[in-house]
Amino acid sequence: MKILVLNCGSSSIKYQLIDMANNAELLAKGLVERIGLDMGIFTHKPEGKEKYNIETPIKDHEVGIGLVLNALTDTNHGVIASLNEIGAVGHRVAHGGEYFSKSTILKEKERAEIEKLCELAPLHNPASLLGIDVMTKLLPTTPQVGVFDTSFHQTMPKEAYLYAIPYKYYTEDKIRRYGFHGTSHKFVAPKAANLLGKNYEDMKIIVCHLGNGASICAIKNGKSVDTSMGFTPVEGLVMGTRCGDLDSGALIYIAEKEGLSYKEMNTLINKKSGICGLTNGTMDMRDVSKGRDAGDETMTNAFNCFAYRVKKYIGAYAAAMDGVDLIVMTGGIGENAQDMREAVLKDLTFFGVDFDANANNNSRGEDVILTKPGSRTIAMAITTNEELVIATDTYNLVK
Repeated sequence: MKILVLNCGSSSIKYQLIDMANNAELLAKGLVERIGLDMGIFTHKPEGKEKYNIETPIKDHEVGIGLVLNALTDTNHGVIASLNEIGAVGHRVAHGGEYFSKSTILKEKERAEIEKLCELAPLHNPASLLGIDVMTKLLPTTPQVGVFDTSFHQTMPKEAYLYAIPYKYYTEDKIRRYGFHGTSHKFVAPKAANLLGKNYEDMKIIVCHLGNGASICAIKNGKSVDTSMGFTPVEGLVMGTRCGDLDSGALIYIAEKEGLSYKEMNTLINKKSGICGLTNGTMDMRDVSKGRDAGDETMTNAFNCFAYRVKKYIGAYAAAMDGVDLIVMTGGIGENAQDMREAVLKDLTFFGVDFDANANNNSRGEDVILTKPGSRTIAMAITTNEELVIATDTYNLVK
């Protein structure tokens, strides 16, 4: 069965077509960008063929998805003869609230629930709904599945997800920790355990998904018991443009002092903070590392703040689980930034991480053990594949 995976943003669509009946073979992937602007960009890369790239006005998501479907069946750069070969469509949906504790086949009731959750994820869920509605129109008989960033974390206990604010805000408004990046955490933890020949459900694992968006998850006996992102993806680690943990009193102070509106404050903490804020505009960790190596104090501060927050959360989650067997680094930074991995892992000797600098320095973008043989706590870099999680869940639900 061939699964089309869609990840719809407000002005973009990422996609992959995966053949689950042939060892999850990737057939094609691509990106639709600048939807709704004067000129859009469509990039399509079929496996074994040349990349196809065009600039054209893309009025809305229906036009964008139409470009995707046409490219997949095109005589020159297509990979299927007919849209009938698409057995199902899997959608990444950011927020499933408390309603969706697992991936789900989408029908009218489920679509209505996703729409209700738009108030909890106003930047993400509306875009997912657009993708669902367009696919319903264009391929009305093809099953659709929602795979939720939050669902993996629905196993957290109350002490981990409740905020210490008046309880009515939880019971009436559902304000609580939800966590995100669930598809990535769910994928890499058992993958790492399997590579070690260990039973995932018998381990205490801390997964560090480090990229422009970053989060850490504590996984005990196969279940998420805590995670750093909260009610929104702003909480937790220092990120590319998000501030992470911040005294809420500081926000009130800044808003009053600068006369900023709620909308302006939202922009401040989501788009102007994090690494970008600390460096006055740089948000790519590769540039930060280069600046640090050159002795730039601002870049050094940003690098150290990022690493420190990761180490602090690892320590906290080791305490929460009464120990840790395995630490996993993943995401763009976790898989590739050797200097950041070293900064985080080399000082964790107090609970048995015997860091292997040679293994770390000789690996980028691959699955590798980052600790020496005999290390009491093992650390690994593991490549993530969120699209494969979506395709797998979709396939298992509809097959």
